[in-house]
Amino acid sequence: MKTLALLSSMPFESDHILSCLKNVRKKKLASAIVHKGTFAGKDIILAATGIGKVNAAILSAAVMEHFRVRKIIFFGVGGAYPGAELNVGDVAVASKEIYGDEGVIDSGGWHSLKKIGIPLVESGRKKFFNEYPLSLPSLPTLYAGMIGGRSEFPFKMKAGNFVTVSSATGTMKRAKELGRRFHALCENMEGAAVAHLCTLYKIPFHEIRGISNIVGVRDRRTWNLKLAARNCQQIVLETLHL
Repeated sequence: MKTLALLSSMPFESDHILSCLKNVRKKKLASAIVHKGTFAGKDIILAATGIGKVNAAILSAAVMEHFRVRKIIFFGVGGAYPGAELNVGDVAVASKEIYGDEGVIDSGGWHSLKKIGIPLVESGRKKFFNEYPLSLPSLPTLYAGMIGGRSEFPFKMKAGNFVTVSSATGTMKRAKELGRRFHALCENMEGAAVAHLCTLYKIPFHEIRGISNIVGVRDRRTWNLKLAARNCQQIVLETLHL
């Protein structure tokens, strides 16, 4: 039977989901601990990849090679770009993942990998450079509420573009630049790498992030990692009931 893989970068982002799994077994894989269990009648693989694109890609590939994976959901916390109309504790869902760093910088500024002309992925006749379109999880009731600006939860949900970076943004100038360039909601450090792999392996991929901070000048006093992780996991668990 194929399994559903739930991946986060850090253990605190998945601790509540782990506590909800039944019949949990552990396996070491690519220097990480993978938990195998069940929830809502589904076989689940749960693991923390470590921070960053390379760590996320290594464990994602190992999971795809060692298990019969039917879908991957990557989840955790992320920062909302100014203008995204999201607050700390809200939840964002990726409709597209974008590599925000890969490309070329010349006198005219930054350009995507299309400037080089070599795609990162070729799948059939499709060429993928920086961007990987995603489908939204099957949450008809939740997303109908989200699109209409209503929600049964005490936080807002919104779908849109995510940007994956190697260096977390720490200035308001850069935050506004990336938000405008990619029409983006949310910044993270792993998602595009996993979307890249799922495109290669032809495995459906979703990404869900709780907003822990507003991207800009780094002031951890304004962050709430615990709230963001809790709300994100609540939505991930809702998807598992469908």
